[in-house]
Amino acid sequence: MSETTLPDDVTGGAKAERQAQPQATAARAQELKTFTVLQRTTRDYLWPNWRLVVTSLVTSAVVASSTGVLPLLIQRVFDDVLPKKNLEMLVLVAIATIVASTFKGVASYGSNLTKNIIGQNIISAIQTRMFARIVKADLAWISGTHSGRFISSFMTDTGRVRDAVTMSVIDFVQNLLTVIALMGAMFFMNWKLAILACSVIPFAILYMRKLGKKTRKAGRKSLEGTGDLSALISEALGGIRVVKAYGQEDREIGRVAKAVANVLHHMRRGFRAKAAASPLTESLSGVGIAGVIYFGGLSVIQGSLTSGELFAFVSALMLAYQPLKAVANTQTIMQEGVAAAARVFPILDIEPQITAAADAAPLKLTDGAIHFDNVSFAYSDGTPALKGVTIDIPRGHTVALVGPSGGGKSTILNLVPRFYDPLSGSVSIDGQDIRKVTLASLRAASSLVTQDPFLFDDTVRANIAYGRPDASEEEIVAAARNAAAHDFIMSLSDGYDTQVGEAGFRLSGGQRQRIAIARAMLKNSPILLLDEATSALDTASELQVQTALAALMKGRTTLVIAHRLSTIKHANNIYVIDGGRVLEQGTHAELVARGGLYAELSRSQFLQDEGELDSPTPAPQPAIARA
Repeated sequence: MSETTLPDDVTGGAKAERQAQPQATAARAQELKTFTVLQRTTRDYLWPNWRLVVTSLVTSAVVASSTGVLPLLIQRVFDDVLPKKNLEMLVLVAIATIVASTFKGVASYGSNLTKNIIGQNIISAIQTRMFARIVKADLAWISGTHSGRFISSFMTDTGRVRDAVTMSVIDFVQNLLTVIALMGAMFFMNWKLAILACSVIPFAILYMRKLGKKTRKAGRKSLEGTGDLSALISEALGGIRVVKAYGQEDREIGRVAKAVANVLHHMRRGFRAKAAASPLTESLSGVGIAGVIYFGGLSVIQGSLTSGELFAFVSALMLAYQPLKAVANTQTIMQEGVAAAARVFPILDIEPQITAAADAAPLKLTDGAIHFDNVSFAYSDGTPALKGVTIDIPRGHTVALVGPSGGGKSTILNLVPRFYDPLSGSVSIDGQDIRKVTLASLRAASSLVTQDPFLFDDTVRANIAYGRPDASEEEIVAAARNAAAHDFIMSLSDGYDTQVGEAGFRLSGGQRQRIAIARAMLKNSPILLLDEATSALDTASELQVQTALAALMKGRTTLVIAHRLSTIKHANNIYVIDGGRVLEQGTHAELVARGGLYAELSRSQFLQDEGELDSPTPAPQPAIARA
């Protein structure tokens, strides 16, 4: 016989979590300066790789010096070798050119190799730290951002920060050293022409700074758009059955296409800003080269400059063109990195608010009794969720929380493992305020089974042993037997080695629930938290899960958010929660006889299926409507 469910609660305090947006850190992130990004990435990520950085800088210096030697060798050929027909010097110059080119090639290989290794080390370090921060952050903060945007930052933004370091620091140094070496050669050959060649550089710097601002803005918008796109794709795939059931494929395609077009729009703006750097550097370089050719040519005609000196000078200028262009483009690349850092650094900086006190001691379990003492809780915007709630759960007792949707039941349950902390009052276990014990010991003391249990894309065995990875095969099988899961597990293609698929999609709802119960049994915690553990199941699955739950609850202190009569009527005590307050408490029979809200909910939700309650006075219609 099926049982209808009581109204659902806001699972996991979702409202509180959604409203806990990390707006302050996001606002602070947008104020990041280029120097701040460089300083932090150098300190946190370049410095740990200092040996590789030194190697890269040394090889960059070899590349630069080898490049700077080439124009001087060219000058020697035209001024000394050819006019004097000095064959011996010609051979030496040729050998010197081969040596210089070989040094440059080997050093370039070493520089590129170390640069790529440094870049990968940086992105690995950022991703590892970012994931650690996300996993250890408060649930309220995590729920404030769509998981797809976290993935976007994890995969895309970190790459931009890496590029900002490797291309805008390491490459910048190599290109700058090359330019300096070639400039040195030019000043050595003719300081007047060198000044003329360098006269265009200040104009290029000013223009590149202007382009850098546009690139940063476009980069920030494109990264935000990429985050939105990741969120849409993640959401659509997660709800693909609903999408197909309601025939909304085209709608989702349209939403994603719009997000893709938005990313493309901002990326094009960034591309235009970066592309605009090339015409400028081309034009300014042309002006510089033309000036050198003209005035250098006049000097050759007038006899104050040799043809070899002019040719060598122009060669040095042409060799300096590509690294000079790269140096000029550094600003635009750096600004993309700054835009990415504005999204990455707030995640790296997040500190959980729910932490153990400095003097916290491990929880000392004796009875596993739980006591809520005048507990109040409010959402981040100040809206009250709980108001002076006092609840006692003695050792080994089962206490059920019932009431209309949004009344605060899940918030009460989530206070036990300190997913959030009360605004006032206290929660204690065996007389110990849970804020004064270590989080590890607190969470080890309880097991949680939810309405929609989450399974990892791993084997059945790994999912059961998730809370105790060192459990033996015998212990895993025993837990599965106690959860009424062993028989169906053995009927699977690979038994306990069967892959359950993403979120356990290869299993039925009842099977997933029984594996979750087996996981809780294997953890063997004295406190059990059940959050609507059977409300989404069909009758057959519910009977199997109820049998498993009965075995799991035996001898354990249990707090259950109840929607099934079979669970409620056997609880030692029932608390009726509405509007964040305890309205009634007592056993099933006592509350039905009292004729209050519980009796109203019982009649409206249970009597149509059970027919076993003695009906007190008919329930007022407004109260039923409220429920």
